[in-house]
Amino acid sequence: MKDSRPIHPDFQFFLDLKDQEVIELFTDLRDYILELYPDCNELVYHTHALTAVFSISDKLSDAFCMLPIYTNHLNLGFNRGTLLKDPNKLLTGTGNLIRHIDVKKTSNYRNTKVKALIKEAIDFAIKDMDKPTKSIGKTISKIKRK
Repeated sequence: MKDSRPIHPDFQFFLDLKDQEVIELFTDLRDYILELYPDCNELVYHTHALTAVFSISDKLSDAFCMLPIYTNHLNLGFNRGTLLKDPNKLLTGTGNLIRHIDVKKTSNYRNTKVKALIKEAIDFAIKDMDKPTKSIGKTISKIKRK
């Protein structure tokens, strides 16, 4: 396995304010996503949640999944979750497109069913992309720190 991509300092600043258990889950799940698609770009935000978004380009509209971190928990979100096949009924939520999986322990995502869902989301995003990207394997901060 190749060395993990470092977490952007802007993101790390806010991540360090979270509970250690949430930090460890986030870090492991992020590594898992980067193992499944090492060439993805990671867009990091701090809005209502501290969020890492994984995209096949440098655009949010080409994202396939995201990891929003709230006060005491995180989710594995799928930007087009309602359009994915979900035979195991893993996804929850009521939005028009976005669905998520609650993450409380590594077994919530380190399994064949979730791996298949992530790969399907990646394939869907690739097929849906307007034009190829020049940005590959970068972490791009959208966080504004004062």
